Amino acid sequence: MQAIESSKLKITALPAFNDNYIWIIAQDGNQSVYVVDPGDAQVVIDFLNIKQLQLAGILITHHHHDHTGGIAKLLAYAGHKIEVYGPDNEEIDNLLNPISTQSSIQCQITLKRFNLSVDIIALPGHTLGHIGYLIAGELFCGDTLFSGGCGRLFEGTPQQMHASLMALSQLPSETRVYCAHEYTLANLDFALSVEPTNPELLRYHELCQDKRAKQVATIPSSIGTERNINPFLRCNTGTIKASVNQHFMKNVSDPVDTFALLRQWKDNF
Repeated sequence: MQAIESSKLKITALPAFNDNYIWIIAQDGNQSVYVVDPGDAQVVIDFLNIKQLQLAGILITHHHHDHTGGIAKLLAYAGHKIEVYGPDNEEIDNLLNPISTQSSIQCQITLKRFNLSVDIIALPGHTLGHIGYLIAGELFCGDTLFSGGCGRLFEGTPQQMHASLMALSQLPSETRVYCAHEYTLANLDFALSVEPTNPELLRYHELCQDKRAKQVATIPSSIGTERNINPFLRCNTGTIKASVNQHFMKNVSDPVDTFALLRQWKDNF
């Protein structure tokens, strides 16, 4: 387990399944915690028992089972009403606090036990109702933005996913990115095939290789880092467009068209 300190929060990564991260969000002086995308309830319960913490709520980014599978068991474990947030336009059982982003790409909720406001960002693409949580400068983005990559388009369109990624790329550089999977090295292998001479990417790849060799998580990343190394955030750059055009023997210039081809390339990489 790996804990990251911020000015307002303490965030711990709980590994689950083969490569998932379930995020525990704590606050100094508070025995209550929130959990993000608990696909596996037992690893969360074990952590809470060991640390003698109380579950205050659950934050869900989208409906896939590896993000939602632990909700019912955690509700039973808590034995009292807790906050369970998630998108209201996806089929998610036990969603006690549904969030609607239909009228706006961004809205707010309040984590009651923390008395802390959270920006909700609509991130359609991986799924149609996917959302992200921006909490005190920490971004929990599920399967939308990965370090060095992005999620597959299971339900949304390239236009939707590109727009979602561009919205995230506009966040402050220091925003830390807590995605839900340890996919970084595989993503960077692909990124290097697209942009092999990017010096920032080469340095980041070496850093992440060293972390994984020591069994240290590569997450969180940051928005600033991803702007420099992630090809899916760089579809407006000449190097990415040239690489995509060379690979597909095309002549596209629009960033969305470039993104669509880049995602196709990654799907078959």
